[in-house]
Amino acid sequence: MSRRRTPARAAQAAPRCTVTVCRGCCCGTGKVPGVDHEAQLAALKAELGPIAQVRAVNCLDACEQANVVVVQPSAAGRAAGGRPVWLGLVNDPDATADITAWVGAGGPGLAEVPEILGLYAFSPSRRVRRAVEEG
Repeated sequence: MSRRRTPARAAQAAPRCTVTVCRGCCCGTGKVPGVDHEAQLAALKAELGPIAQVRAVNCLDACEQANVVVVQPSAAGRAAGGRPVWLGLVNDPDATADITAWVGAGGPGLAEVPEILGLYAFSPSRRVRRAVEEG
């Protein structure tokens, strides 16, 4: 019996970017007014679902940057030198669209961070970063 992967199985197992969306005490709540938080998460899942893992988490402990999105590289992106990119104040549909376009182009390590998203990038504390990037 052959243990070779069929193309369909190989595609399912292909490492993908992970997009982590904070939906805790500040992000995704009325504490950030004027944002349709449910629509933002739905748009990320709809656009990226076929090409990336999109997950919502309770709190990324970077409340001063609400809404926070972390884009982690795929295995290929990491091998090319990509590292997780933390984006804060992601509070408008254009920013969400910019994230989906970047991840669609390959994300960290495979596609340059668009200049506009560079304005959203920030560095969380090592403790916070380690907890998210290892989990």
